[in-house]
Amino acid sequence: MRRYELMLILRPDVADDKAQAVIDRTTRQLLAAGGQIVKVAPWGRRRLAYQIGAFREGSYHIVLFEAPPEAIVEVERLLLITEEVIRHLVTRIERPVRAARAEGEDEDSIEGPDLPSADQDEEDFDDTERIDESETEAAPAAID
Repeated sequence: MRRYELMLILRPDVADDKAQAVIDRTTRQLLAAGGQIVKVAPWGRRRLAYQIGAFREGSYHIVLFEAPPEAIVEVERLLLITEEVIRHLVTRIERPVRAARAEGEDEDSIEGPDLPSADQDEEDFDDTERIDESETEAAPAAID
């Protein structure tokens, strides 16, 4: 299962009990799809960066959860048809590389074969052609 973060922006005129019902319905959908809720954090009412519909403010909520990728499609469908939700965004949270090393993988398999190592000397890169800045043809500045 992957870890995701869901940000919900609910209409500001929605009562607290209705907003909690939307959060509960969303978390129940995630649990039914085989996910786990890690954390639910209400951020409260905040001013939007730009007007969405007729709304200048919204009630923000963050849900941190783990779920299979197939569950995201169904949760987004549910949120799209919910009238109380102005906007939503689901983002996948990348796990830190240290967790992979703790499971027994070595550093070389994580870094990848195509990436140069940090201890590689700069003299290996001297064979590339460098362009002198004085030889480039820059466009003249516009004069009004």
